[in-house]
Amino acid sequence: MDKTMIIFNAILLALAPASGLAAQSSDAQIDSKTTAIEAGPQNSSRSSPENVLTAYRNAIQKLDAAKMKSLFSEESQIFENGKAEGTFLHYLEHHLGPELDHVKSFTFTQPTVSITQVDNTAFATETYGYVIVLHDDRKIERTGIATSVLVREGDNWKILRYHSSSRAPKKAE
Repeated sequence: MDKTMIIFNAILLALAPASGLAAQSSDAQIDSKTTAIEAGPQNSSRSSPENVLTAYRNAIQKLDAAKMKSLFSEESQIFENGKAEGTFLHYLEHHLGPELDHVKSFTFTQPTVSITQVDNTAFATETYGYVIVLHDDRKIERTGIATSVLVREGDNWKILRYHSSSRAPKKAE
C-alpha cells in the first residue's frame, strides 16, 4: 500500500471511528466516488448524504429544530467558527435553538455541495450564502462554508461531524 493510501486511511479512521471503517483492514481496497453538484431543491428523503445535507438546510430555513435533530447521529460533534459545540443536541439546546428564537426568516443562497463517498461514510464540503432577518427586522448577510462527515446508520445517512464557518461578504469595490 502506498504512503498516500496509508495517510488517507489514517485520516478516515481519525475522523469517523463510529462509521465502521475503523474495523476495516489497512490492506483493504477503498472504492470512492466524488460528486460535485449545485445544491437545489430536492426530495427530503434521507436516502443519500446529499439529501441529508439538503434536508438540514431546509430545516434551518423552516426553523424546524425537530427535523434537524433527526439528521444527526447521537455521537455527532459540531464545530462552528472555531469553537467545539459538543453533540448536535447540546448545540441545539445551548446555541442554535436560542438563536432561532430571534429569527424571523433564514434563507440560503447559491448552495453547492461536493461529496466523496467511501462505503458507509461520506465526506462533504458545502459553500453557500445566507440571509437572516431577525424579529426586530435587522438583517444579517454572510457567506459560509461547511465540511461534514456522514455515516450510514441502518437505512439512513446521518451527520456525524459538522464544521461550519461564515463571514460578512466582501463589499463591492
